[in-house]
Amino acid sequence: MAEKILFYTHPMSRGRIIRWMLEEVGVPYQAEIMQFGTTMKDPEYKAVNPMGKVPAIVHGKTVVTECAAICAYLADAFQEANLAPPIKERGDYYRWMFFAAGPLEAAVTNKTLGVEVASDRERMVGYGNYTEIMSTLERAIASHEFVGGYRFSAADVYVGSQIGWGLQFGTIEKRQAFVDYYGRLSERPAYKRATEIDDALVREIKAAG
Repeated sequence: MAEKILFYTHPMSRGRIIRWMLEEVGVPYQAEIMQFGTTMKDPEYKAVNPMGKVPAIVHGKTVVTECAAICAYLADAFQEANLAPPIKERGDYYRWMFFAAGPLEAAVTNKTLGVEVASDRERMVGYGNYTEIMSTLERAIASHEFVGGYRFSAADVYVGSQIGWGLQFGTIEKRQAFVDYYGRLSERPAYKRATEIDDALVREIKAAG
């Protein structure tokens, strides 16, 4: 019997990224809906993720947190889903997934919080400046249909989620390359299934008050 995947999430969190990834993988999983400030901070859950945040997965005896790490893990654990390129072709796959997890997220977060890095201090931060990050991201997705090259991969789940979230909330510039790229990804059946599930959960939460 295959080891089950236990998926800790909340529908208004980065857990939406992993829901999409799980739907792409296409294996059964059990979702546990955690609550901010309560069950996420319980000792039982903090034994899974000491940060007390979602998402996290438990697969057999393996615990993985952090969205990019979970996406990469699932792609390797379920190779039959073809969500990671052959090892010799993984340069762009790794590069852009972790670019999005590091420099991109840091730049977007700082801009959202109104943190301005002085031009003479840009060498001290991993992303340099926000404008440079946007242009680098644009070049990464403008030259191919997918961020890792010629085929869809787990990197698109992660990078695409970052772009989609940013476009929705105005934290990523609405450049045409971003709009087109996210538009392609959001037509995927797995994306639509995941979105329907989480949107239904959001409605339930709001209805419950």
